[in-house]
Amino acid sequence: MFNKKKSFSSNRKTDLTIVGNNSGIVVTLLLIAPIIFTMIVSPETFLLSWNAGRGDFLFVIALIAAELIGSKQKIDSKKLYPIIGLLSVTIGYFIATEDKIQLGLKESIIDAASIYNVQIKESWTLMWDFIVMAVYVGICLTLLYGKKGYKIAPAGLLFLAGIAVILSLDAFFPRDTLGPLQYIVPIYLQVDQGIIRFIDSSIMDLGPDSKLVTARDNSLTLNGLHGSILLTVFWPSAGVHSMIIYSLLMLIFLLKMEIPMKRKVGYFLIGTIGTAAVNLVRIISLSLFALIVSADYIVWQPFHSIAGVIMFIPWLFIYVYSVICLEKRLAQKLQVLQK
Repeated sequence: MFNKKKSFSSNRKTDLTIVGNNSGIVVTLLLIAPIIFTMIVSPETFLLSWNAGRGDFLFVIALIAAELIGSKQKIDSKKLYPIIGLLSVTIGYFIATEDKIQLGLKESIIDAASIYNVQIKESWTLMWDFIVMAVYVGICLTLLYGKKGYKIAPAGLLFLAGIAVILSLDAFFPRDTLGPLQYIVPIYLQVDQGIIRFIDSSIMDLGPDSKLVTARDNSLTLNGLHGSILLTVFWPSAGVHSMIIYSLLMLIFLLKMEIPMKRKVGYFLIGTIGTAAVNLVRIISLSLFALIVSADYIVWQPFHSIAGVIMFIPWLFIYVYSVICLEKRLAQKLQVLQK
């Protein structure tokens, strides 16, 4: 009898140790499970495009995994039970809003748009996907880690909240109706005009027309090798939302670093300038595409949809990684000097 009881206690301890040692992987899988579900059921909705599809969920997976995998934060296995219940509710939401299943929830959300004077229904419906995921991730972190949850893995949660805010702004204040966010657009377009003209005069011929590029307010006229195209630029296309996302993620990243405040401010300002430069490079690349490759809007639009993502996300990861490497070198030099 004594030996059996001892064996039972030993097995129970082993089970708890497994949960503790692998808690980061377990929690990561739980948090991203609704996203994995939607990827399996509706892979066509995962478009790598701002404000069009669930492609941003892929970056949520990367952020959550980066913060939690390898984490040695032990959790009580009993806390997993309410998480599983919450997971079921969250997946239930995505099932109810699935076009292929047609349970009516998505139609109800679309119908509610007119009640709240929503201007763009696509952004309105997509916004709720990110709100639901933000609530799910936030509650899970609180249940598992308590108040420390928001310090242990805030990046994915903030990214979800940031995208939800951007989609809500786009839904209620589309195009140029939100004046303050639109102010940056004419500045970007004037800089774009100057750089395009410099490239045409000093590097390569971009078109036969003397008025190769004309920027006026938020309009950009391009006359290239394949004809002309008129583009009207609003704040989402000027990279305002990438600046918002950068600010949220960078602030959390810097607050978690134990370095002097002056260096934190310096890193943030440098990153802000870098993000603005990436946004400008995006606009220039879109102009060059229209001038050199095609002036057909149908051909140009797919590149416009993915250009922001393929430039901003790599830049953000490279910059954060560079800051981490630099701080490690500074710490090593400081240790050598102290010896």
